[in-house]
Amino acid sequence: MKKIFLLLLSFVALFNSCTHKKSELSKTKTKELMGKTIYDFKVESLDGKEINFADFKGKKILIVNTASECGFIPQYADLEEVSKDYESKLVVVGFPANNFGAQEPGSNAEIGSFCQKNFGVSFPMAAKVSVKGDDTAPIFKYLTEKDLNGVKNTTILWNFTKFLVDENGKLIDSFVSTTKPTDEAITKYLK
Repeated sequence: MKKIFLLLLSFVALFNSCTHKKSELSKTKTKELMGKTIYDFKVESLDGKEINFADFKGKKILIVNTASECGFIPQYADLEEVSKDYESKLVVVGFPANNFGAQEPGSNAEIGSFCQKNFGVSFPMAAKVSVKGDDTAPIFKYLTEKDLNGVKNTTILWNFTKFLVDENGKLIDSFVSTTKPTDEAITKYLK
């Protein structure tokens, strides 16, 4: 009985240690992002080039986590539409992610080919990232945590969650998957 108790106690201690390390790692990542603005972020594109958000100063930015095998993929066409209709004052940036239902299993090259072939996507597409969990991409950590973005906490529940940033780099709002990029909830900020 004593051996079982010691074994259980060891397991609990190990579990707490691992959980504490993850928590500390998350806090460290958050501290590294404190004081940053959207313009401090640079990410890799699908084709390996750099997307520098500082290049988008003076324009609104619509950031979307995407997935090629999701039921919301018709929104790629909507994203392309708003990208074209408001190109003088808006930049759309897609971020493929495989976090929900394993609906983005492809490589960056496969994702790029799919988006171009099926939807004629011309807006910037970042390399595949994670948008939740311990490996959340820094830009999504920034967008989802009020302590970092200064506006609100957001939990990304599915693919095609959208974040709209104003022309001064301030988060305006986030929008759930069912809100299309062409919906008034978003376009009212673009007129």
